Amino acid sequence: MFRIALMLPRLSVYGGVEQFAYRLAERLAKNYHVDFICARIEKDPPQDVHPIVVGRIWGSKFLKTLWFLVCAEIICKKKSYDLVIGLGKTWNQDVLRVGGGPQKAFWRFSERAHPKGFQRAWKKFKRYISPVSWLNFLIDSHQFSTTPTIVCVSDFVRDRLVEDYPQKSSPLVIYNLPDLHRFKPPSFEERNSARTYFDLREGDVGIFTATSNFKLKGVTELIQSLVFLPKNYKLFVAGGRSSFAYIEQAKELGVDERVFFLGRVGDMCRVYHATDLFVLLTYYDACSNVVLEARACGLKVLSTSSNGSSKFLPESWVVDSYDPQFLAKQILFIKKEEDSGLNIPESLFGGLDAWESLVSKKLQDR
Repeated sequence: MFRIALMLPRLSVYGGVEQFAYRLAERLAKNYHVDFICARIEKDPPQDVHPIVVGRIWGSKFLKTLWFLVCAEIICKKKSYDLVIGLGKTWNQDVLRVGGGPQKAFWRFSERAHPKGFQRAWKKFKRYISPVSWLNFLIDSHQFSTTPTIVCVSDFVRDRLVEDYPQKSSPLVIYNLPDLHRFKPPSFEERNSARTYFDLREGDVGIFTATSNFKLKGVTELIQSLVFLPKNYKLFVAGGRSSFAYIEQAKELGVDERVFFLGRVGDMCRVYHATDLFVLLTYYDACSNVVLEARACGLKVLSTSSNGSSKFLPESWVVDSYDPQFLAKQILFIKKEEDSGLNIPESLFGGLDAWESLVSKKLQDR
């Protein structure tokens, strides 16, 4: 039996790349011996997946990144796997999944989340002097120049990669696709139950957004847009980071009674089923899983052209402006639009089937 290694610091289902890695390991374990090299485990591994835990060390992000990179490299050399799949900041692999894009591109796009002037300059300076930033640049350069097969999660990421690290041939693109058995439109009973749980009454319009980085994903601007929306529009924010500054912002704007921070959410389907619109005003997103999940659950979605998964949205649902008044108008416009649901083109190369096909081909070509 072929032996495959997947490398990612966390074995978990919380987070986009973590959820993908978990599902990929689960699928591949049906036909291959699969080891999951990680620093820590947050959820029991899938059946027949064998975790190899290297542990975490105390210290800076630089040390933690370097520790995992070195440990994973040592294990792969000792084990002599038939195929090694890198899903993050690792050194050598046969297949690299580029889930976040090059750090150069991330910096260019994400700095727009900070106001021009001192705040933006200070953010750039802190990034420039950060040891982990230089380590990530080094890892990017090595990965993109030595990995035999590079897989980007969207055309948006591929274009950024080719732009910053010109390749002899274009990297592959395999899109994320949601688990349509789990993420689907609710029944009448499921919809009513979910709305009751979140205290959404008849006539209320629920807006949902989800992120672990509130500033990068436009939560500031989304809260501001509530000022220009009817009072029956309520905002629900899922994400594990501190929300104190954003709660204070909502109070200053007089919309705090319409903003609800949910923290880390285990059952995302219940929030999708309760709400009416999903809005992700991201300044940079390789290919947001939550956008696709929301669409699969029947929600209308507003996002930006800096999001790889905006490929699945009608053009009128994709914006380039972060002006709160403009955003409020777009939200009202989308609310009235007719919707035919998530449309996945038959020609699109995506999902776990595409990954399983790629893995099979790589093993046959050994």
